[in-house]
Amino acid sequence: MAENATPQHTPLLGNAEYEAALDTALAKAQRSIRIFEHTLGRGYNSPQRFELLHRFLLASRRNRLQIVAHEPQTIDRNCPRILNLLRLHSHSISIHETHSNAKSVYDPFTVVDDHSFVHRFHFDEMRGLLALDDPIGTHVLAERFDEIWEASSPTVSATTIGL
Repeated sequence: MAENATPQHTPLLGNAEYEAALDTALAKAQRSIRIFEHTLGRGYNSPQRFELLHRFLLASRRNRLQIVAHEPQTIDRNCPRILNLLRLHSHSISIHETHSNAKSVYDPFTVVDDHSFVHRFHFDEMRGLLALDDPIGTHVLAERFDEIWEASSPTVSATTIGL
């Protein structure tokens, strides 16, 4: 992120825009990616998304990918590429499932480092916002992610025993 960059906000009005916004934000990641979703959709199994995440994880052993989902059980069926990343980079990826007290959170979001995010306003809708170079808005969602993370437990591991 450029210092003193002006935040760029782009409204998202459909699935294609949402998926493209995720790829745009993920491509900017330098240190951390935090994803909160109801369940990981098929977009996380695309070759492009796999390459973005793989390059991010290869860039530094310190890079971290954290995923929290209400229903992570479908990852093995819908996202074999995520499982492949987990096998390749198990030291850098954590996948959690929310506890029952956090299942009422309804707005998925992805936080990239401390500067950018993609926020969907409700699981059942594709309306949302891509925010680049917005450290203030990103900080708010990063704090929410930390709260959700605290209300979750590890669920998917790099071995099939953990599935």
